[in-house]
Amino acid sequence: MNEKPRLLLVYPAIHKLGWVKRFQLPSLSLKQVAAATPPAWEVLLADEVQEDIDFDGDYDLVGITAMTHQAVRAYQIADRFRQKGVPVVLGGMHPTVLPDEAIEHADAVVIGEAEPVWVGLLDDLLNNRLKKFYRMVPEGDLLEIPWSRTDFLGSRKYLTTRTLQASRGCPYNCPFCTITPYFGRTFRYRDPKDILAELASFEPGLMVFLDDNILGDPLRAKPILKGMAGMGFKWGGQANLRFAEDPELVRLLADSGCIGIFVGLESPDGEFANHPKTAGKSKQSDLIKRIRDTGIVVEASVIFGFDDHNEGIFERTVRYLEDCRASLPTFHILTPYPGTALFTQYQKEGRMLHTDWQSYDHSQVVFQPKQMSPERLHKGWVDARREAYSWSAIAGRVMQSPGKGVNLLYNILRRGGIYGKEGSAA
Repeated sequence: MNEKPRLLLVYPAIHKLGWVKRFQLPSLSLKQVAAATPPAWEVLLADEVQEDIDFDGDYDLVGITAMTHQAVRAYQIADRFRQKGVPVVLGGMHPTVLPDEAIEHADAVVIGEAEPVWVGLLDDLLNNRLKKFYRMVPEGDLLEIPWSRTDFLGSRKYLTTRTLQASRGCPYNCPFCTITPYFGRTFRYRDPKDILAELASFEPGLMVFLDDNILGDPLRAKPILKGMAGMGFKWGGQANLRFAEDPELVRLLADSGCIGIFVGLESPDGEFANHPKTAGKSKQSDLIKRIRDTGIVVEASVIFGFDDHNEGIFERTVRYLEDCRASLPTFHILTPYPGTALFTQYQKEGRMLHTDWQSYDHSQVVFQPKQMSPERLHKGWVDARREAYSWSAIAGRVMQSPGKGVNLLYNILRRGGIYGKEGSAA
């Protein structure tokens, strides 16, 4: 027995990424679990994106996080450790939405956010009273979490280890998203002073906010942005496009050091073209231009496969994104994740093709589309990506944008992922 109990945190990978792994970020969920672990424990990491797992190590507990596409691999890892007599805890989005499935491969499952229940779980383990399920139900609009840890990452090479969350939850309740049902119907923000204090502990440089919508509540986001001005960060994050309706918020975003923002347009027409989080279709081009004029790269994401999409959606979408002049277009295949209203609807309609969770990665068709075949949906996605990242299309976007050097680099990296592996989810 070691002097300290040893906790191994595992990030599963379903395939090797090669050189692309240098552009990955460390798992924020594991950084948060490490932060919530008492000093009496030794915390180790096995990131399969970076290395193989040492299954023969001496561990008192193994904690594994899993999104849906990682679930099968997570279960394989969990089963192997349990065969050796090592207790396993599963957490993350997939075990949260399917805890009864996950518990078949674990001694305990964390449902929802881990930080509030983690100390109690570890205490239960050491006192031989581990329960099957640990659940946290979000309340209120204040998020209180510890500063994420990086010391257990060692010398592993990531794009940056300077990542954090300022908020969780979302009021929009999109039928294809799990955030609202499991992380609350309101934006829960940390105290801006706490966020800025954690940022001040970082060395200046590249930083990423891993919020689902960092600008979701402008009144609560503005103090964060104001405090970041002059701190020396170049950062990226994700938000809904409607934030750009506020010119002051756009200015604060640029002054804070933001160099890139990911926004979901969802669809150029139909129901989700006018979803509350996307702004009206007629406004989208103007809002994207307002952001780009500050030098910020705008990555605009769309989804193929909604019920009101016919076979013309691919051409319409490529042309629409050209008109919007987004710095980077991103295309996804609609994926009805378990735990979403869409998954439940398609199950009732008999339209789910299978539950091979490894295929639930936005690049494979796992349901029967309403107006085309699964094969046509996949081919349209592949063709749209290749057209949008042809050299001529890249040149057109770069020449129209401020910050041409950064924009060109982003586009070349994306082209490499698309043309380097047909059908890649890059």
